[in-house]
Amino acid sequence: MKLPRRRLLQLAAGAAVLPAVSRPARAQAYPTRPVRFVVGFAPGGGGDLATRLMGQWLSERLGQQFVVENRVGAASNLATEQVVHAPPDGYTLIQLNVANAINASLYDKLSFNILTDLVPVASFMRVPNVMEVSPSFPAKTVPEFIAYAKANPGKVMFASSGVGTTLHMSGELFKAMAKVDMLHVPYRGLGAGGYADLMTGTVHVTFDNLSSSIELVRGGKLRALAVTSTARSEALPDLPTVGDFLPGYEATAWYGIAAPVGTPAAIVERLNHELNAAFSDPRMRARIAELGGTPLPGSPADFGRLIAEETEKWAKVVKLSGAKAE
Repeated sequence: MKLPRRRLLQLAAGAAVLPAVSRPARAQAYPTRPVRFVVGFAPGGGGDLATRLMGQWLSERLGQQFVVENRVGAASNLATEQVVHAPPDGYTLIQLNVANAINASLYDKLSFNILTDLVPVASFMRVPNVMEVSPSFPAKTVPEFIAYAKANPGKVMFASSGVGTTLHMSGELFKAMAKVDMLHVPYRGLGAGGYADLMTGTVHVTFDNLSSSIELVRGGKLRALAVTSTARSEALPDLPTVGDFLPGYEATAWYGIAAPVGTPAAIVERLNHELNAAFSDPRMRARIAELGGTPLPGSPADFGRLIAEETEKWAKVVKLSGAKAE
């Protein structure tokens, strides 16, 4: 799937221009029964926890249960396909994230297009990855790491949770911008041997999600060199950003809500309004911080632009890396 940049941004902006028939009445009535909130990954991960936090907030605000349903398979594509074909009535929503933007170019044939078959509702949270090395690795800073990798081309092994994942693409982006040659070692999730191999130095570096490995960093089992966001993380405030040394580098996970195309504008607007209200609640801000994230407020159109820009950005990295879905 490849669309010109102008068309991508037009589609994103168009998310806000939806039919306005009976908006007040629809917004007032919704929801009258439980809402399904579909997640494309297994329970317990950062995205799942963020979705449950969103669902709990919306349940309390709107008086109906937002029931999280984990639909695992094909790197979230099965879940996305399910929601794309659901009735556009506001009672089936999907947690959309950076994996969806990567999948748009990683997979040659998808039965849907996230830019045209889903309506952006609201973004919620952004979470950085962390560049982490084995405790025995000689480099203690990003510049030292780059120098070592250049002096040992092809010998540095970077671990990820699988081909095409955000960890993999974060590493590929680093390779391209730092002009270093590293060997990719994919695992079926870092918990399936990846962390053990990192701690013993069997593999050398990863670009892991902050919420997944922060305790390993705090416990000294992995050495963090930098975060991958444009700003420092409140969770690890002493760490610099990769961008401090490679200007323009940014690779973060983000989470939000989307609905099937055709979902009434009144419902989209109400969900957006209620979710944005979470960012004014100190308890919610604290919970987001506990997950290693920062709030990501905005309109449906803002979220649409983020999805379009990320889809375009990661398409370039996927092409450069030569990665294909397994």
